Amino acid sequence: MTKINKIGVFTSGGDSPGMNAAIRAVVRTCAYHGIGCVGIYRGYQGMIEGDFEELNARSVRGIINKGGTFLKSARSQDFRTAEGRAQAHENLKKANIDALVAIGGDGTFTGAMIFNKEHKFPVIGIPGTIDNDIVGTTHTLGYDTALNTAVEVLDKIRDTASSHDRLFFIEVMGRDAGHIALNVGIGAGAEEILIPEENLGLDRLIESLDRSKKSGKSSSIVIVSEGDNIGKNVFELKDYVDQNLPGYDVRVSVLGHMQRGGSPSCFDRVLASRMGVKAVESLLDGKSDLMVGLVNDKIVLNPLERAIKGQTKINKNLIRVSDIMSV
Repeated sequence: MTKINKIGVFTSGGDSPGMNAAIRAVVRTCAYHGIGCVGIYRGYQGMIEGDFEELNARSVRGIINKGGTFLKSARSQDFRTAEGRAQAHENLKKANIDALVAIGGDGTFTGAMIFNKEHKFPVIGIPGTIDNDIVGTTHTLGYDTALNTAVEVLDKIRDTASSHDRLFFIEVMGRDAGHIALNVGIGAGAEEILIPEENLGLDRLIESLDRSKKSGKSSSIVIVSEGDNIGKNVFELKDYVDQNLPGYDVRVSVLGHMQRGGSPSCFDRVLASRMGVKAVESLLDGKSDLMVGLVNDKIVLNPLERAIKGQTKINKNLIRVSDIMSV
């Protein structure tokens, strides 16, 4: 393997809190080991257009506490083509970049894996997505922050629900995985939690809400993962309850992209720092086509292919805890 003298770092796909902290860790680990580091703006599209900037330890000061990603993020249709990837490779070689650290999710890693196979270009992935839907790590960057953000908002909504004897349907992010919904629902004391992995069914939902009302609950909160398949969307669920439980005053709140923003939690800042160090040092050790992950509080490496093709599993014990807590 060619000696690595310069590493490129980029973010791709949806942003998540902790990405800036991870970029900082990559840049400063490169500086620590006496090698160069280049920031690639706008992900794969910036790679194709040669949108690069040399970074040093001072370039990343004051960003560990910032949400989003200062390198920006973009989705690239051009990189889906062999011609686009060839142009990206040419630009990397012109800039004397020898390896890449890719920060993102499933789509980012898919692109990195294909690029590695086509051009034998060393790459290590860092999982950055609030959905926590990447195999090979118990936590992705931004997941912990998203949970804290959602719980804080739900605490405020509960105040209103209690004051007006209302039922709130709260939609949280999680198109393909219910990790956010399940943990936020338990943390915020929700009466029901609807996730893609478990089809509660409309009849059971109505029975549960009716039981809650008869037990003396004057207000209720139902957490809905955006990927839940009971109804077409959260507003359809509201209409169904309006029709079948007329005694409820139903409201809907979609938390949306506010879950992606904000200052990263301490956990995410530390995790990003640990992952950034591991990514750079793994490349220097000659490793490639791997993703950095966290398992049992240890930083580990997993094949990118496993991260892409695998499917995270929901914690069944948490579902049981949720059922018990909603009595």
